[in-house]
This record gives sequence, structure tokens and C-alpha cells, in this order.
Amino acid sequence: MDRFFELSARSSTVAQEIRGGLTTFMAMAYIILLNPIIIGGATDVTGAKLSVPQLTTSTIIAAAVSTILMGLVGNAPFGVAAGLGLNVVVAYQAAPHMTWAQAMGLVVLEGLLIVVLAVSGLRRLIMDSIPLALKHAISVGIGMFIALIGLVDAGFVGRGTGAPVQLGRTGHLTGWPVAVFSFGLLLMIVLFVRRIHGAILISIVITAVLAIAVNSVTKINPADWGIVVPRVPEAVVSPPDFGLVGQVDLFGGFTRAGIVTATIVLFTLVLSGFFDAMGTIIGVSDEAGLVNVEGQVPRLGAILTVDGVAGAIGGFCSSSANTVFVESAAGVGEGARTGLSALVTGAMFLLTLFITPLAAVVPAAAAAPALVLVGALMMTLARNIPWDDLALAIPAFLTIAMMPFTYSITNGVGVGVISYAVVLTATGRVREVPWLLWVVTLIFAAYFSIEGLQALFA
Repeated sequence: MDRFFELSARSSTVAQEIRGGLTTFMAMAYIILLNPIIIGGATDVTGAKLSVPQLTTSTIIAAAVSTILMGLVGNAPFGVAAGLGLNVVVAYQAAPHMTWAQAMGLVVLEGLLIVVLAVSGLRRLIMDSIPLALKHAISVGIGMFIALIGLVDAGFVGRGTGAPVQLGRTGHLTGWPVAVFSFGLLLMIVLFVRRIHGAILISIVITAVLAIAVNSVTKINPADWGIVVPRVPEAVVSPPDFGLVGQVDLFGGFTRAGIVTATIVLFTLVLSGFFDAMGTIIGVSDEAGLVNVEGQVPRLGAILTVDGVAGAIGGFCSSSANTVFVESAAGVGEGARTGLSALVTGAMFLLTLFITPLAAVVPAAAAAPALVLVGALMMTLARNIPWDDLALAIPAFLTIAMMPFTYSITNGVGVGVISYAVVLTATGRVREVPWLLWVVTLIFAAYFSIEGLQALFA
């Protein structure tokens, strides 16, 4: 096991990997409930809806298989599941123009195209063309992004009326869920700075138990907890329903929706999946100390290939496109460094196939503190950015800022790449911009102009 997963070489232990794998699972387990809600809440061109119980099974099995593959083939501490944002594209950009089977067929094609890019080496070349300063900025931006996700999910930050965001949902901190989150965050910080082994996992468990107790003795609107309401489940075991697995039509979407519409949907899926995963892989690997001085990630080719295969698996299972989850950083914060932690995370997903009710007891108030703490830890990577070189510092800042401000890793990477190429050209340093980065710049320019292009060719 030590040789296969390189535990000693990466300064890790079996105990670390188990803690990290469990923490990653608990940080991303919300997708088991959230993905079926997003996909199941939409209708396809025929007005059909997918079964939420079947979607739950599909989401779990796709995540389990993909994450286990990441551990065995990529030897990386990444959890993989249906990507947020990608599922929205499937539900509200693809499904209105085609049947669900045809929409999931496009997802399979998206995964296969990413596999081709990975196997050909082009995806790695693109990642290597990103300058080291932007790679560090991507890591920092992801840290701010996941911290914001945690704060919003917990209700500590909300949508404002006079401002885009505000403190709480009303401009003030109100309600028991926010109090439980605040307790969990402070407990996690204290345990972590005191270097208690398992600090993040211990805090999540204690805070989840507290949330269940608070919910049982107080009159709280269940909606205040978010997607997951902390309550003792009525049953522990429920049978999985595999009815959606394999229900795909690879090329029917091009016939039903038209070549232009289907191609634009496919382009959006590929670009979002490609760069979301790229940013997450760089950021989480950097936080884990796996990135070398040249900014390269070990076994990157295998990781990128598995990420593409995972996208196709998600489509085949009808759960939407799978991708590397940024919440993997929570497991890294707990000590995960190798694929062994991914095996633990994947095994936990498999377990939830039969105990779905038990998996649905950890609310955002208990899991979100891990995202905030890991966000803080990832911010420390900002020290590696050359802030005294404005031609690098400003694109780095834009990369960092755009991720939380637009709620998208892809947008942050895109703005950073475009501004980097333009600023260096304007300052007479055009030779520092790799030719492949110009190709990426043009792709992002098309991505940001997608609505106009769609209207032009409609």
C-alpha cells in the first residue's frame, strides 16, 4: 500500500488518508441531495421529469465509481461527483431543446472529448502554459470561492437588498442554523490551531449532532437549514433504483435541437468542465504540497484522463457531468495526500447507496465551517505571487477576485488568462506569453461572448 500510493514519499499515513477521505466525503455529500433537486426540478423538451430517487442512485454510483478511479489511477486526493454549474447547463440549457437521454448523451460526448484532450497531451500542455503566478492565483481564488460557498450555504452571508451581499439573510445574523455554524467554525479553528488530529472531521461530527439536537427541541423552519435538514432519519436502509443508468442517446441531441444549439451546449460543457477541473486540480494539489517548483502536478496525465472518463460516467448514469470537487480541499486540510483518501471517499459513496437516509443528516451548518477554514489556509499561497510585478500581480488579482465574485472557477481562470496576455503584450513582454496561451485566450473570448455568438448563428 505504501509503494502503490506513495504514502511515505508524500509524507502521509494510512490514518491521515482515512481522516482526509471521510472529511472530503462529508464536505461534498450534499451533492447526493442537491444534484437530484437541480436535475429533477427541470423538464426536457417533451415536458418529462426525471425521478428524484433514481437520480439519487445515479448521482451516488457515478460519484463512487469516478472517485475510486481517481484514487486507483490518478493517485490523487480528489473527490469526483456531479459538478455544480455543469448540472445547471444540462438542466436549463440542454434539456429544454432535447430529451433527457439526448442531453445526457451530450454529457457523455463532453467526457469523451476531454479524454481525447488528455490522452493527446493537449490538456497537459494547456495547463503547463499557465504561468506559475496565475497558478498560485487560481489556488488563492479557489480558497476565497469555497470560503464564500461555505458562508452562503450556512446563511452567514446572504443576498442583499441594497448591496449584492450582506451579513446573514436579513442584514443581521439570525436563527439557530447560523448559531450552529458559528459554533462549528470556532470549534474547528480552535482544534485546528491546537493541531488536534482529525480537527475538521471531529468538528463536523460534533456540529452535526448539535444541529440534530437543536432542530429537535426548537421550532425552526426546515428551509432555514438549507438542502439538508438535520433530523434523526426514520429509516437507515433504503434500496437503490438504477433505472436511469444507461439511458443515453449519444447523437440524438444534434437532430432534435439542431447542430448549432447542440454544439454550443457541448462547447459550454467542455469548456466549463475543462477549466473548472484544471483550476481545482492545481489549487488543491498546491494546498497539498504536491506541486513542484515548476508548477507541475504529479501523475497529471492520469488525473486529467480520469476526470474526462468521470464526465462520461456521469452522463452514462444520467447524473450530469462529473468533475473534480473543490471540496476535496477539506480532506487535504485534514491530511489527505494520496489516492488512498479517494478510495475512502468513494467507499463512503458506495455505502450511501443503501443508507441514503443516514447520509442526509449533515446540514450545511456542520459541513460549511470546513470550507471556510480551508479557504483561509489556501489564502496563504498568495505569498508566492510576485506582487511587486504589476504585469503579473494585476492578472493574478483579477483571477482571485472573479472566482468568488462571479461564483465560477472558469470565469476566474478566463479573466486571468485574457488580462495576462493583454497586459504583457502592452508592456512589451509578448514573448513571455506561450503561443498556446493565445489559443486559450481566444477560446475564453469566445466563451465570454457565447450569448452573442448564439444569437448571431440562431
